[in-house]
Amino acid sequence: MTAAAAFASRFNPGAPDALKRRTALAARLEALRALEDRAATASARSLPQFEKRGQLLPRQRVALLLDAGAPWLPLCALAGYLQDVKDPAQSVPGGGMVAGIGFVSGVRCMVVASDSGIEAGAIQPMGLEKILRVQEIALQNRLPFIHLVESAGANLMRYRVEGFVHGGTLFRNLARLSAAGIPVITVQHGSGTAGGAYMPGLSDVVIMVQGRSRAFLAGPPLLKAATGEIATEEELGGADMHTAVSGLGEYLAQDDREAIGLARDVVAQLGWGVAPRPSAPAPTLPADDLLSLMSADLRQPVDMREVMARLVDGSELLEFKARYGVATVCAQGYIQGHAVGFISNNGPIDVAGANKATHFIQWMCQLGHPIIYLQNTTGYMVGKDSEQGGMIKHGSKMIQAVTNATVPQITIQCGASFGAGNYGMCGRGYAPRFLFSWPGAKTAVMGGEQAARTMQIVTEAALARKGITPDPAESQAQFDKIVAMFEAQADAFYTSGLLLDDGVIDPRDTRAVLAFCLDTCAEAQARTLRPLSFGVARM
Repeated sequence: MTAAAAFASRFNPGAPDALKRRTALAARLEALRALEDRAATASARSLPQFEKRGQLLPRQRVALLLDAGAPWLPLCALAGYLQDVKDPAQSVPGGGMVAGIGFVSGVRCMVVASDSGIEAGAIQPMGLEKILRVQEIALQNRLPFIHLVESAGANLMRYRVEGFVHGGTLFRNLARLSAAGIPVITVQHGSGTAGGAYMPGLSDVVIMVQGRSRAFLAGPPLLKAATGEIATEEELGGADMHTAVSGLGEYLAQDDREAIGLARDVVAQLGWGVAPRPSAPAPTLPADDLLSLMSADLRQPVDMREVMARLVDGSELLEFKARYGVATVCAQGYIQGHAVGFISNNGPIDVAGANKATHFIQWMCQLGHPIIYLQNTTGYMVGKDSEQGGMIKHGSKMIQAVTNATVPQITIQCGASFGAGNYGMCGRGYAPRFLFSWPGAKTAVMGGEQAARTMQIVTEAALARKGITPDPAESQAQFDKIVAMFEAQADAFYTSGLLLDDGVIDPRDTRAVLAFCLDTCAEAQARTLRPLSFGVARM
């Protein structure tokens, strides 16, 4: 391909193998939706208590805050999966909070809500990691940060000193956002105790709810234990006191609905709305094919240009160095009118592929075009010829380019993400602006069978040096154990639970997700901030 043209697909979605892949991925998507629904279902069990108190559930608050019918990109929905409990049937993902990017009064915002329907909104370890991640996204993309707070704070029965220490980063990030000129808006729906009181304290604008909002460094029990003083919650930190006496709150609402309405009014006054992007031609190839392109056996080859062609406007691609380093695919195209560069893999990254990718990254930086990495690689090429050809130094050049690229980089983990290929293709450690996974993606230092075979060779060599003959049954048992361990940790649901991505998405939604992220990046670049030396100090 030497000029931008509609991609001529060779993929047959009706082939038996394709239908088999589609069935397998459909099952994974069903499992994903069930996991995503688990947290909402668990939270909804608290509805009677919330209604009795005249409150809305956290997800009802978020729905009321967001513009009706506008796009919403949930983030880190599987946070904490298999980290709270090891039983896949009992683990509740989400990290105890709802987070995502959506539109409030026409302004693209980062929205975070404590899931107070689960454990009264107590902060979970992966919930802390989740809010730190979305704060980072808000800072990078100049997004107003709206926090709907109702949290019991840390669960003292599960106290960990490292959680307390790292928790300070949450408050540091609020100060950084405000100092950068990014509005921080808090709706205090319920309690904010001890460290939680600094959520409103470090916000630019605070909205409190009559009879429900609480914010104090020490609640009545701790106050009595520490000083012997006796005081009511209202005296210490009620909404009336904070809006009339301490000045911690700017607005007093009578209930959750009025509080959300006030938040929408505050955002409307920012003057940060943007004109909608004009429409662009859809791909001529169906997104539905993305369900059957990737095999569950990631050793089976796939032409990643087939994926690109189902993401870009008009399915038109301009391939870069098409005849050189052919296992590495670089191409240009448009997504909803945004000019982008793609880098992907049709095999291991060899010397030519690494050089090609390095050249292409620099070219995209010169043009100012965002780079999209579609990960599907077993890593960098190994072997005598590769080593003698300078694989280490050429692969390092590619990693240098990825690390220091001056344009937004977005990564989609489509298939394998193994070894240093994870690094060279802008994995989590290289701070892409956004990173999402397909349900069948796998991330590991190497494949499970490779790891098991490596350990088997090492073990047998060690035994041979001692004159011991390996026991075949023990050797096979060790092999199977290593494979199972690697496969379990490589699974996309497991890695997403560790926040190694920003969420698992339906492959068919990839174009929409990328367009949303590219719009977000473009708005950030166009938005003029008015930074301060310090954040907005509460008066």
